[in-house]
Amino acid sequence: MSRGLFAAVAEGVHAGVSFFTWLPVPPVTVGPHTPRRAIAALPWVGLLLGALAGAAAWVVLAAGAGTLLAAAVGVAALAGLTGALHLDGVADTADALGSRKPATDALVIMRQSDIGPMGVATLVFVLLLDVAALASPRLDAAGVVAALVAAPLVGRVSALLGTTRWFAPARDGGFGQLFAQVTAPVTFLVTAAAALAVAGGAGWLAGGVRGLVVLGVGSLLAWLVAAGWIRHLLRRLGGLTGDTFGSLIEITQALVLLAVALAW
Repeated sequence: MSRGLFAAVAEGVHAGVSFFTWLPVPPVTVGPHTPRRAIAALPWVGLLLGALAGAAAWVVLAAGAGTLLAAAVGVAALAGLTGALHLDGVADTADALGSRKPATDALVIMRQSDIGPMGVATLVFVLLLDVAALASPRLDAAGVVAALVAAPLVGRVSALLGTTRWFAPARDGGFGQLFAQVTAPVTFLVTAAAALAVAGGAGWLAGGVRGLVVLGVGSLLAWLVAAGWIRHLLRRLGGLTGDTFGSLIEITQALVLLAVALAW
């Protein structure tokens, strides 16, 4: 790796951790290429978060405290490490879509700082689905850890898809426009292939061939649903926002966990 490429990757990881997590890092100097590099690093930031959440769950499992508590600790670790950023996004998206108002009014609702009943219900069900999937009796300790490691990585690939040049922002300004249309299609395809290999590898280490197939196929199916969700958001809102990126991450992540729970 050349020095220039290494510096670009390091900048992207640094910015990705700073923008999308609560992990303490030095301040980021934002340049013209920083958003593109930060969003390209987002799936690998997800892998880091998944590894930390998996480690937290493993400690609970090693202590003999049970799968349910380990699942709750793992999901809580993901929420805490991100400052619940993406959970806030899925709740705001649910409030906006649930209002059934025209796109302009729905986007105003999405920007409000409060949370409505649709957002609360969606948030509760997403977290319940995550915890219940990880606590499935089909999963052993290795399966729980593998799922926690892989799901945040796979979930953030869907957000990377949303930042490709195929999809426009829903409005001017805001956090979402900073990353709108900054990802080249080849960057998305290469990243998705690498993420699929890593997720499948985690499945293989934890559950052999069946684990590889479950996490590999589950990731592909989750991305297909995410593509459909993007299409719905475009029809309903006219584009994507930072909150909708959060909804993409949380929905895809939950679908991966659900696939693991059903087929491990």
